Amino acid sequence: MSEPLLDRHVAFVGALRKAGLPVSLAEGLDAARALTVIDLAERETLREAYAATLVKRPQHRPGFDALFDLWFPPVISDGPPEPAPGHAERPVLPNETAELRDRLADLLMGDPDDPAFRAFARSMVGRFGRVPAAGNRQSWFSYPVLRALSPQTLIARLLDAMLAERGGVPETLARTQISRNIRKFEEAVTADVRRRIAEDSGIEKIARTSVPPPIDRVDFLRLTRDELTRLRREVHPLARRLATRLTARRKLGRRGRLDVRRTVRASLSTGGVPLTPHLRPRRPHRPELVILCDASGSVAAFSHFTLLLTFALREQFTKVRAFAFVDTVDEITAHFRPGVDVLDAVTRMTEEADIVRFGRTDYGHVFTRFAERYADAIGPRTSLLILGDARSNYQAPALDALRRLAGEARHAYWLNPEPRPQWDTGDSLASAYAGIVPMYECRNVAQLATFVEELT
Repeated sequence: MSEPLLDRHVAFVGALRKAGLPVSLAEGLDAARALTVIDLAERETLREAYAATLVKRPQHRPGFDALFDLWFPPVISDGPPEPAPGHAERPVLPNETAELRDRLADLLMGDPDDPAFRAFARSMVGRFGRVPAAGNRQSWFSYPVLRALSPQTLIARLLDAMLAERGGVPETLARTQISRNIRKFEEAVTADVRRRIAEDSGIEKIARTSVPPPIDRVDFLRLTRDELTRLRREVHPLARRLATRLTARRKLGRRGRLDVRRTVRASLSTGGVPLTPHLRPRRPHRPELVILCDASGSVAAFSHFTLLLTFALREQFTKVRAFAFVDTVDEITAHFRPGVDVLDAVTRMTEEADIVRFGRTDYGHVFTRFAERYADAIGPRTSLLILGDARSNYQAPALDALRRLAGEARHAYWLNPEPRPQWDTGDSLASAYAGIVPMYECRNVAQLATFVEELT
């Protein structure tokens, strides 16, 4: 491997790690070895060789592809042509735009993997994408390209053409294919804009700002609705592992009760002396779970995720009871019955559940009220899971009430969505509560997975 390629390989692997993709040293070496047995001139072969050795999970692939396009671009620009001194750039005439839209329509009817498809996207970025920016500079943007060509306005025209050309194709299928091709064109424009900015500003800078983190690294407090939907696929495996870990911790050992019948039968071979006792296998069981979830505005996105987790855990435990609170507490288990959309359930919970008195979080009143109204929810088979930021607006912490609740439960854990350096700042009571219930930083799915793995 040549020295320039080795330097680029090392920088690319480092960029993947900075973007949150788990790439070990051994995997980086495997990728380097793979480069020695492939045709480096075949860019897509190079991409798949890297993906096969470095990408572990499907949700990591979008970030990988974005970084690969930056470090191994399909083309390298010669630089934008400079306009002659004293002359403005020639504007695009209406008939020229119409011709370009016709060309785009032809490409959208074909295969988006055709090299001509991406070549056209690159040429359109070069033609429309460079516009004035702050500081008397010029930069690259995808919006003017898409505004000039307006691919979304071609859907009706393309649909008519496709149905006429391919008789018998269902309209739904044709519309799906057209929408997919338009999305591919928009992605190609965005990728080429990102490439040109990287050439102007440096790859490292654009990699830090334009490549989104993997979904398992997105902070719960910043989740969007689309990200919440994608997280549903991550929650169910974690719920199964969490239930398994909690069940394992309940086991006192592998020894069950004495099986008298089998022991006596086995003693016949030793003259009636029970030399080898036989034990009954321990009966498998599914523990109970109580979830106490902060539903205040400061952790609203986190509470949405925790309710997704509640949905998933219902399948793993004998009984799951969920409670929400702001400055008072109410049971919300009925709102999250199987088959209900979690976002709709959150809306109903907000409207119907009695969780707000004055609108300011008060953990002390919540723990006291819970102990008064729902003490029967926690017993020797119960695992208590508290989810919240431990910020109580300078109200009394009610440590004794929490201590009683934790003492009644088989296990008790607290997941805090705030970064650990912010604990005990302002009105946070994190350390006070962590002295009673073990508290874990849980800002994303990766940290939740770590918490589950640590339950040994």
